[in-house]
Amino acid sequence: MCSELFRIPIELNGWPLFGWGILLAIWVIVGVTVAIYLLRKQRPAGELAGYLPGWLLGGAVLVLVPRLFPAGLPIRGYGVMFLLGSIVAMALVLRRARQVGLDPEVILSMAFGVFVSGLVGARLFFVIEYWASRFDRGNWRAHLVEVFKFTEGGLVFYGSIIGGTFAFVLLARKHKLPVLAFADLVAPSLMVGLAFGRIGCLLNGCCYGGQTDHPWGVTFPRDSIPYVDQLGQGSAFGIRIGSLPGENGRPSILKVDDDSAAAQAGIEPGSLLRAINGRDALDMEVVQQSLFESMERDRPLEVTLDSGETYMLPVRRLPRSRPVHPTQLYSSINAALLAWLLWSFYPFRRRDGQVIGLLLVLYPISRFLLEIIRVDESAVFGTGLSISQNISLLLLLGAVLLWGWLRFSPTDKPRHDFALSP
Repeated sequence: MCSELFRIPIELNGWPLFGWGILLAIWVIVGVTVAIYLLRKQRPAGELAGYLPGWLLGGAVLVLVPRLFPAGLPIRGYGVMFLLGSIVAMALVLRRARQVGLDPEVILSMAFGVFVSGLVGARLFFVIEYWASRFDRGNWRAHLVEVFKFTEGGLVFYGSIIGGTFAFVLLARKHKLPVLAFADLVAPSLMVGLAFGRIGCLLNGCCYGGQTDHPWGVTFPRDSIPYVDQLGQGSAFGIRIGSLPGENGRPSILKVDDDSAAAQAGIEPGSLLRAINGRDALDMEVVQQSLFESMERDRPLEVTLDSGETYMLPVRRLPRSRPVHPTQLYSSINAALLAWLLWSFYPFRRRDGQVIGLLLVLYPISRFLLEIIRVDESAVFGTGLSISQNISLLLLLGAVLLWGWLRFSPTDKPRHDFALSP
C-alpha cells in the first residue's frame, strides 16, 4: 500500500503555485494557445465551446486547492494510476480511430466531456452509497471537502459508466457519429482504464477482499481501511464477529485466532453473543461501539455468550491487518484480459454493437463473482447481494436485450465505415 506518494507545496520560495499563482497563469496561457490553434484551423465553433467548460473547471480547481489542501496538494497512488489509465485508454482509442478512418480530433474534442462526466458519476455513486458511514458528519463544509477528495479513492466503476455514457451519447449525436459503432471503438479502453484503476485501489487500500490463509494474501498497515474494518470485527481481541446465516442477523463469533487469549479461553467459532461490555448484543452497531470503546480505553473486552459464559479478552493491536484476498489485483487482471479480448475481437465484428455487447456480457459476470470475494460492500434492497451485484444483473439483462436487437433488427450496413461519416 502506498496511498500518498508525495505532496506539492502551495508555495515555492515564496511564490504561490496554486490559488492565484504560477500554475493558474500557465493554465490560462495553455487555454488561450489551444483556442488560437482551433480558430486558425477553422474548427467548428462547437468544438471551441466544448473545451471551455473543462478549461474553466480546471482553473477553478487550481484556485480552490489552497482551501481544500492547505498543507499541500497530496499526490496519491490512486490518482496517479487513474491518470495513467486514462492516458493509455485514450491512446488506444486514438490508435483505433486512425485505423478506421475517424478524425482523432473528434475524439479529443469529446474526451474531456466524457472524462469529467464519468468522474462525476463515479464519485457521486460512491458518495450516495457510503453517505451514512463516511460522509454524514460535521457541517456542510466538512461534507463538501470530503466529497471532493476523489484522489484519495472512492470512485465506483459502475458510476463512471453511467455518467460517462450520458455524456458519450450526447456528444456522439452532436458529432453525428453512430453510437453503437463508436461504443465498439472505445469498449477495450474502458477495461484498460479499469485495469490501471484497480492497481490504484490496491495502493489506496480500498476494494479489498475477505480474510484468507492463502500465501498470496496481502496485509495492510494501520489506519488503512482493511485494518480499521477488521478492528470493528474484533481483530484486536483475537476474534472475528459477524452474522451467521439463519440467526436473524444476531452477532456471532465467526472465527477465533489460534494464538489469541480467546482460543486459550476455549471460545468456539459459531458461538452466539448475548452481551458485550454489559450491553445486549442486538446488532453489529452495538458490537462495534463496544469494541472501539475498549480499544480507546485500553481495557479488556467483556464477552458474554448465549451459553451464559463470560470472558475477558485483553487488547492486542496487530501491526498490520490480517491477510486478505487482493481482489484489486484479481480485478486488474480480469480487466486486462477483457481489454485484450475486446481489442482482438473488434476486427471480426459483423455488426455495430457486438464489441460493447460482448463487454456487457462478460464484465457483469466476472464482477458478480468478484463481489463474492470482496467484503467492503454490504447487501442492499433485501436481495442479499451488493449494489454492484444488483447492477451487474441489470447490465446482463440489458446485454441480452441488446444481442436480441442486434440479431433480429434488419440492416443493409452491418458495420459503419467512419471514413464515410459526415
